[in-house]
Amino acid sequence: MRALITGLLIPFLGTAAGAGCVFFLRRELSVSIQRALTGFAAGVMVAASVWSLIVPAIEQSAGLGRWAFLPAFMGFWLGILFLLLLDHVIPHLHRSIDQAEGPKSHLTRTAMLVLAVTLHNIPEGMAVGVVYAGLRSGSGEITAGDALALALGIAIQNFPEGAIISMPLCAEGTGKQKAFWLGVLSGAVEPVFGALTILAASLIVLAMPVLLSFAAGAMLYVVVEELIPEMSAGEHSNIGVVLFAVGFSLMMALDVALG
Repeated sequence: MRALITGLLIPFLGTAAGAGCVFFLRRELSVSIQRALTGFAAGVMVAASVWSLIVPAIEQSAGLGRWAFLPAFMGFWLGILFLLLLDHVIPHLHRSIDQAEGPKSHLTRTAMLVLAVTLHNIPEGMAVGVVYAGLRSGSGEITAGDALALALGIAIQNFPEGAIISMPLCAEGTGKQKAFWLGVLSGAVEPVFGALTILAASLIVLAMPVLLSFAAGAMLYVVVEELIPEMSAGEHSNIGVVLFAVGFSLMMALDVALG
């Protein structure tokens, strides 16, 4: 139980640590640094989706023979459609920031920024939860090392997310304390959705491959719809792509080394 609680809290602590940068760094993050951090986060999420979620989902369905891909296929599309629904229901940063004008828009931009990062964190929390649920169920395809690697990988990519939300808010005039807590709040959904996913998985153990690939689909939706455009926006630069490769290879190495 202690390992389970620790695993759920590790990604959240990564976000909180990143938000804490507001107390130590005086200036807003430059565009190049934001691109680099976003690319790194995208690389970690793609690698985690493949190595820690989709591959174990297919392995768990090996008994279906040539149809072993089907549960992962279904779960992947359910994850995509779930995030597509959320993206339409929740007011979103990239659809609202261009409409913000003048001083009265500050609260709107702040709210949109928190909502955007919070939306990113939902599938990440679900991913950690479903992997730990698979570990608890005794699945041979998921080891304690796999679960820890995923939690650490997401925590690493959550660190820049915490900084990306707290630093700009502080630069716009939000107090350091408030900017920090808004950053922390954006990551609070991770242990909550992780715990809910564990509960759901314990009730429907046979759906584990679907749940694993559901989390993967949701995470990849965030990468393609949000992170890749952010790391490529504006003047041409390769820094986002390079850090994407760094994040991907680091997460791949963690998964194999700890698994």
